[in-house]
Amino acid sequence: MSINIEMVDKKAPISGEIRMSTRDLSLFYGNFQALRKITLDIPENAITAVIGPSGCGKSTFLRLFNRMNDLITGVRVEGRVELDGVDIYGKDIDVVELRKRVGMVFQKPNPFPMSVFENVAFGPKRHGKKNRLELEDIVEKSLKQAALWDEVKDKLNQSALALSGGQQQRLCIARVLAVEPEVILMDEPCSALDPQATLRIEDLMRSLAENYTIVIVTHNMQQAARASDMSAFFMMEEDRAGILVERGPTAEIFTNPKDKRTEDYITGRFG
Repeated sequence: MSINIEMVDKKAPISGEIRMSTRDLSLFYGNFQALRKITLDIPENAITAVIGPSGCGKSTFLRLFNRMNDLITGVRVEGRVELDGVDIYGKDIDVVELRKRVGMVFQKPNPFPMSVFENVAFGPKRHGKKNRLELEDIVEKSLKQAALWDEVKDKLNQSALALSGGQQQRLCIARVLAVEPEVILMDEPCSALDPQATLRIEDLMRSLAENYTIVIVTHNMQQAARASDMSAFFMMEEDRAGILVERGPTAEIFTNPKDKRTEDYITGRFG
């Protein structure tokens, strides 16, 4: 596989503001080290793509940012993970509030077995919003942000499970947006979708990046080249611990990587 240089769009300039970061971050599952000494900045209002071969810890790294790894027995984290300069693994952190600020979209669409409306209203209700008119406004706004409103505005009371796969994934994005996050994590959000649905999600990500910080894990090099502003390349060391090899603007990573391992992966020589 090779990446056509023309695929790497020139994105808008990235601001100097850092929204999230890791510092000397290591993660262990029991005695197994899954990530080793990773230091990475995530710029705000931009899309950062995490790329690399299977098993190198990309999804584990992504889940650090909203502490989803806490749900796994035996996980231990060393180093710092920061949101706006605050260590989110500190003792005083409210994890429920953190996951409101840092939302997540998973690999396969996972709408709840309820109506389209109730899927989007679920989060706001959990956070105390009860007024029907207010909920209706939130649902409409979120579905519009997710580029889904025109397709479902007459189906709000129908089951979300009746939507197509691409529509379900955009519904899941609307569900995240409904609680007004600051950061959106996406773990291979297009892997279960057809090419047309994939392009719609990519266009949506570009639109959302104007107001949100987005981190996406993807195995699709063309997708990373098309959609992201920054890229971070991970791979495994001999003991299977994931490491960060190289990071930088996507155009540079894909056209002039500094590390030969990055070039070999992007051009399909391994991985």
